[in-house]
Amino acid sequence: MFRKHDTKIHFVGIGGMGMCGIAEVLANMGYQVSGSDNNDTEITRHLAGIGCKVAQGHRADHLGEADVVVVSSAIKGYNPEVEAARARQIPVIPRAEMLGELMRMKYGIAVAGAHGKTTTTTMAHSVLMAAGLDPTAVIGGRVNSLGLANARWGKSDYLVAEADESDGSFLTLTPTAAIVTNIDAEHLDHYGTFDNVKKAFTDFCNRVPFYGLSALCLDNPGVQAILPNLTKRFTTFGVASQAVYRARNVRHDGLTTRFVAWRKADELGEVMLPMPGQHNVLNALGVLAVTDFLGIEFATYVKAIAQFEGIQRRFTVRGEVGGITVVDDFGHHPAEVRATLSGARTSFAGRRVIAAFQPHRFTRTRDQFAEFARSFYDADKVVLCDVFAAGEKPIEGVTSEQLVRAIKDAGHKDVTYIPRREDVAAWLAEQVRPGDLAITLGAGNVQLCCNELIELLEKTRGPASRKNLVRI
Repeated sequence: MFRKHDTKIHFVGIGGMGMCGIAEVLANMGYQVSGSDNNDTEITRHLAGIGCKVAQGHRADHLGEADVVVVSSAIKGYNPEVEAARARQIPVIPRAEMLGELMRMKYGIAVAGAHGKTTTTTMAHSVLMAAGLDPTAVIGGRVNSLGLANARWGKSDYLVAEADESDGSFLTLTPTAAIVTNIDAEHLDHYGTFDNVKKAFTDFCNRVPFYGLSALCLDNPGVQAILPNLTKRFTTFGVASQAVYRARNVRHDGLTTRFVAWRKADELGEVMLPMPGQHNVLNALGVLAVTDFLGIEFATYVKAIAQFEGIQRRFTVRGEVGGITVVDDFGHHPAEVRATLSGARTSFAGRRVIAAFQPHRFTRTRDQFAEFARSFYDADKVVLCDVFAAGEKPIEGVTSEQLVRAIKDAGHKDVTYIPRREDVAAWLAEQVRPGDLAITLGAGNVQLCCNELIELLEKTRGPASRKNLVRI
């Protein structure tokens, strides 16, 4: 039935970043796509513009004559559309299962990992495009080269997709090639223990067929722990001397990073990456490993990486006002915060780094509390606002105010707590001076501070020489 294009597919939570890309690809394939979301956003309006029937809010009558209902992992508890579908015996499946159906039709390349999935998936898509392979892509962020969309329908047999491990549903995917960027103690609300997280990634890599390949980052301790348990073909990448694909002579200069790529004992050549940070070097190496496996020429890879346009909210420069650079980043896990601030410190040497962090989810803040406390040393000044709940209920003793105390106790000398997110931009405007780098960090709505800060700075320091405001 699924291969028949008159199939009607309904998405509950269609505006979510993980859902909208799949919906867009299916619509472009000719399926009849509908969906609902609580919010009217640029994303839902875009989907409506390409022919999807999008309703605001959740009601049973939004189902119409759907043949299958796809549910976002963000939909918790009772939902009238889900209940109505079950009452009518309409199949209800998670988004990953629908992505898995797409992947079964294609030569799938899936990118998994606690951090770096979106950047790495987009890089892989860019290299395949440069090689003329015209891949389909389903990506978990807004891609600059796709006009801020997060998906495209290609006419070839290749599909590049981000594999979301948060609820274990990435184990429904059957990629021919996989990249694992890292394995950290994330999503413990679902997995319970870090050992269970590692077991899930082991199973994911072992789903690759005997003729496929998994590429894993050898620099990451979590990856190192699972290598003995892999039963299918794999390769490694990293700066570690034992990695098969590795980077040497890494140099950082502002928003540009250069390195020399090696495969075993063979020097392949220099790579210029228009992104800061050692973590992005690792992401690029993962893409090199898989695209080399696909037979793509190194020169094609180098050209595509040099022209890589990036993703929204991954060290995105939002504005330059009076010598002050305003940057936004999605980093919301301790490892991501450390990597982003380290990249800022290394690439913008000699400049003060002022970070505004909004913790995301009470469970993550609780589970990673001690790690968060040690994640801000590369920022000269830090401000925290209240936790962005993301639908969770507060947990006693888990607050930003408590985290500020912990960061200070861990040795940071300049940390401020401002409860309301809406008041953060005014604080930043008072603190920054020419030459500073102001960066917002978090997966909630802290990015709005960028627009607000730029507006405040323009009132006192003149118009921005560069402006790329946040779009919601």
